[in-house]
Amino acid sequence: MKLRHRIKTAWNVLTNNVKAAGSDFSKWFSGGKPISFGKAGETLATNETIFSAVTRLSNAMASLPLKLYKDFSPVNTDVSDLLANAPNPNMSSFDFIRTLETHRDTSGNGYAMKKYDNKYQVESLWVLDPTRVTPVIERNTRELWYEIDGDAGRYYVHNMDIIHVKHIHTTGYKGISPLEVLRNTIDFDKEVRQFSLDTMDGAVKASFLLKMATHLSVDKKKEVLANFKSFYQENGGVLIQESGVEIEPIKRDFMDTKVFEVEKITRSRVATVYNMPVHMLGETEGVNYNSMEQLSLDFVQNTLIPIVRQYEQELNRKLLTPKERLRGLYYKFNVNALLRGDMQTRGEFYFKGVRSGLFKPNEVRAWEELPPEPGGEKLYLSGDLYPIDTPIENRKGVKTE
Repeated sequence: MKLRHRIKTAWNVLTNNVKAAGSDFSKWFSGGKPISFGKAGETLATNETIFSAVTRLSNAMASLPLKLYKDFSPVNTDVSDLLANAPNPNMSSFDFIRTLETHRDTSGNGYAMKKYDNKYQVESLWVLDPTRVTPVIERNTRELWYEIDGDAGRYYVHNMDIIHVKHIHTTGYKGISPLEVLRNTIDFDKEVRQFSLDTMDGAVKASFLLKMATHLSVDKKKEVLANFKSFYQENGGVLIQESGVEIEPIKRDFMDTKVFEVEKITRSRVATVYNMPVHMLGETEGVNYNSMEQLSLDFVQNTLIPIVRQYEQELNRKLLTPKERLRGLYYKFNVNALLRGDMQTRGEFYFKGVRSGLFKPNEVRAWEELPPEPGGEKLYLSGDLYPIDTPIENRKGVKTE
């Protein structure tokens, strides 16, 4: 959408007594009403399994290196530096991505708005409260706008000025909240936990049953009980069973509440909704992997790749101009950081890559956070080893006619 058309559309919205893109958002940015995520925040604070899933996903996304590339080489621009270090004065890049992903994994949508300077250049990215944002379609142009319930009224922002990452949706442009999908599971888990606590609170607290051969008066019972407690405490828990007295421990079967079975079901359902391997949430039964590399590969391929691709396309579309994209610029997360494997696997991979001319030695050293060495900037082939551009007649062991 051309800038002139967007300004015209924004003016049409303003004539209907509604603030639009280009208006003063200072009150929205500065705070005002405290942000409240309602049930989403309450669920995260009270359900360990969902908290673990959201933490795993948000930390994984925030930990991935994010750079702007051109022809496979990193480049720096004002916007890429902004995104890689401090998207706004209050957040680091890690916190920015983690917050967006947390919103996406709880409300189903994560929003960040671009703020421009007086030259219409992006100067910051601000995370928005997802409960205050609603995607809407402009009646005449059929273009997507975002309705924001701000402190001083209602704002409309064009979709090119909002970074929006979301879960799947069926109609419209608003992602489905995973917590709503898990609502029955959350309620059932909560009820079982409450029932277990109520059962424990109402249970008999005694640990032993004393059986006496004769009937005792109330005072005598108190005396026997006091002697029993005193002897137990003073002798490190050892008891002496006298003639005419039978001591029987009271057994409690906590498993009758089925708490552990319910927790297992909850983990399985949460893992299914978040498309995560169940072992990432602490479930080990039935999990069979030969190495940590396979564990990471399962998580990256089946869980992270679709999320990463969504972020990359959203950033490429809204933080790069068409001319920049045609020049070969693109944002990319480096998921290889999660696929390095153990020392033995990684060493074998590097060994084969260097000897077959796939990697330069200095590239491998950079991945291992080691300084470059002279001669390591060339590709080598086994033979045994020489620079890849060495003439055949100068290669040892190669016969020439």
